[in-house]
Amino acid sequence: MNRSFKKSILLFLAFFVIGEMYAQDSKLLSLDRIYNSREFAQEILQPIQWIENGAAYVTVESGNELIRWDSKTLEKRVFVSKAALQNAGKSIAIESFTLSDDGSKVLIFTNSSRVWRSNTKGDYWAYDLETKQLKQLGNEFEPSSLMFAKFSSDNESIAYVHKFNLYIENFKTGKITQLTNDGTDKIINGTFDWAYEEEFGKRDGFAWSPDAAYLTFWQIDASKIGTFYMINNTDSVYSKPVPLQYPKVGDEPAGAKIGLIGIASQETKWIPIPGGEKENYLPGMQWINEDLLLIQQMNRKQNKLTVWTYKPSNEELKKIYEETEETWVDLAYPDLSRYGWSDNSLPLVDKGKAFLRMTENDGWRHIYKVEIATGRKTLITPGEFDVASFGAVTEKEVYFIASPDNATQRYLYAIDLAGKGKLRRVTPETFEGVNTYDIAPNGQIAVHNHQNTAAPLTTRLISLPKHETIKSLVENKAYKQKLASLKTPEIKFTTVTTSEGVTMDARVIYPIDFDESKKYPVLFHVYGEPWSTVATDTQVGLYNIMLAQKGYFIIDMDNRGTPTLKGSGWRKSIYRKIGVINSQDQGLAAKELLKLPYLDESRVAVWGWSGGGSMTLNLMFKFPEVYQTGMSIAAVSNQLIYDNIYQERYMGLPQENMEDFINGSPITYAKNLEGNLLIVHGTGDDNVHYQGAEMLMNELIKHNKQFQMMPYPNRSHGIYEGAGTSLHLYTLLTRYLMKHTPVN
Repeated sequence: MNRSFKKSILLFLAFFVIGEMYAQDSKLLSLDRIYNSREFAQEILQPIQWIENGAAYVTVESGNELIRWDSKTLEKRVFVSKAALQNAGKSIAIESFTLSDDGSKVLIFTNSSRVWRSNTKGDYWAYDLETKQLKQLGNEFEPSSLMFAKFSSDNESIAYVHKFNLYIENFKTGKITQLTNDGTDKIINGTFDWAYEEEFGKRDGFAWSPDAAYLTFWQIDASKIGTFYMINNTDSVYSKPVPLQYPKVGDEPAGAKIGLIGIASQETKWIPIPGGEKENYLPGMQWINEDLLLIQQMNRKQNKLTVWTYKPSNEELKKIYEETEETWVDLAYPDLSRYGWSDNSLPLVDKGKAFLRMTENDGWRHIYKVEIATGRKTLITPGEFDVASFGAVTEKEVYFIASPDNATQRYLYAIDLAGKGKLRRVTPETFEGVNTYDIAPNGQIAVHNHQNTAAPLTTRLISLPKHETIKSLVENKAYKQKLASLKTPEIKFTTVTTSEGVTMDARVIYPIDFDESKKYPVLFHVYGEPWSTVATDTQVGLYNIMLAQKGYFIIDMDNRGTPTLKGSGWRKSIYRKIGVINSQDQGLAAKELLKLPYLDESRVAVWGWSGGGSMTLNLMFKFPEVYQTGMSIAAVSNQLIYDNIYQERYMGLPQENMEDFINGSPITYAKNLEGNLLIVHGTGDDNVHYQGAEMLMNELIKHNKQFQMMPYPNRSHGIYEGAGTSLHLYTLLTRYLMKHTPVN
């Protein structure tokens, strides 16, 4: 054999081996591929706004152009061009937009900055589609300082909030009139404090009357709310305190009242809602017509909801509805099918003569119709099943999301508003999994989102009631092709019955190339509180796929107290028992699953975030014989330091049942730690304060319990700020897991 031929053979073999190695590597995920590249980026639908009652919709394209789409013909045309949205030769980036009632004008929101959890403060520009004129609102104020601008129905004025005061600006003349003068960071007009936003979903705090004669608004008195200080140690050589108004559990809530400003007189009248401003919450307010307001009031314990009507013309306040629970009353029920951020408004039906309300008084979550004049209730959704969330209402029907036969999935249903109709499933059988909808006001068109464990998110425009596809909006073909090129795990749903007879749904992700004769390490992913579920038929994240490729079982289970569709008794059983009943269910269910011969009970880990972080701590401390490794992120270690609205809703008042708060807090059991514990927390977490991590660390130190701690400087509850943060966090978690719960 000559040398050149031999060299060619060796080069061929080398390239073949390298090619095979590359092909193999391309089938496997890495942290870098997931968190440090755009390789697996998914398409999502840009926000749309229905116009003309749903006959068309408008969406943002290219960042600074509004496009109108006809809902039926799919005719596309420019609604507001890029050229029209220019200021001093620079394009105005559209972050969000709203239209006037008649569709003749559009408000552009841009240059935003964060307030509490979201970017709700920024600049507003108004564009007149008839005159083609563009003007900035409040240009005498500093940049990025206006909130929630909205047109009056007569298009004469635009109202907005600036520095906790309400203003109106005449659209034609530009004259600005200040309507409230007492706004500060203590007295908040037209928007809300941290707690109302976080726990009631309240951000926008004012509304025009339908005839533009009045402006109603919330005023929040936060003057007695304690200030919690976070510490910024990185932006200066001297540390900087970051103040946050935050009502801790047991502390008196902020006061709330609703004012009515006459636009002509500019006088404010306060609606005399009984019961005390700090003894009650006001989480909902809406106009029914130009002379009737609907107001929702909850007591501090949140186990009684009262609905009032108020007539500005004669100042008549009337109680029309009352609902009580021995546990708590929900407003916007937490569910994975809820579309967007709720404002707690009650859907109006029968031409404004009635509203719809979901309740759980009969053991299931049902929709009732309540006549406004008489308070008479009519059950709309009879049967032993839960309504997950509202969809929309038409003149004859109500659309809603439910899944009577499988709590891990969600489908669209419809039923007659008279309460005598037959339940009708609208979502076709082909869309198995979780379905969500944004239904147009006319009830004839909708945006439909679908996903399951085998399919990523896809979005289409459909017609109702037949659910026929008009146009595919998001197909995620590139992402599907990328997934198809990977080694992906098998995913199964099962149920687990504990020794106490509690049956829980479980989603099990199997390791790649599963061999029943081998033993595998297990990672339990947990949440377990009343605000979220984890065992759902939704697409599986790339991080889980990567762990399955490395040889892990990943298991999600939903215990009692989670907002799954198993009846009111299931959900409300956690009242005054957060940290007790949920951790008991999870620990006992894990014991049952670990009896499977291919699960290695000596290599068991658990992790979770927020409520899941708290659950992780409780499981590590209460079931040390089950879990050897725990990774707790952003946990509430001590229930006595979380906010009052959330904690008191589910646990009561610590002044009355302190023992429940102690029994449910992980810190109480820290002395029992035996395994490997990683604690992760952002020092700038305004939701679950870093304070809790330090309290827990002190308790562990006191009992000589070894642990590892990773603080993320100035990061919030989501620990996402700053370049490289997500890659760093998941590298930390993966290395910790593989070190202490290794794959053989």
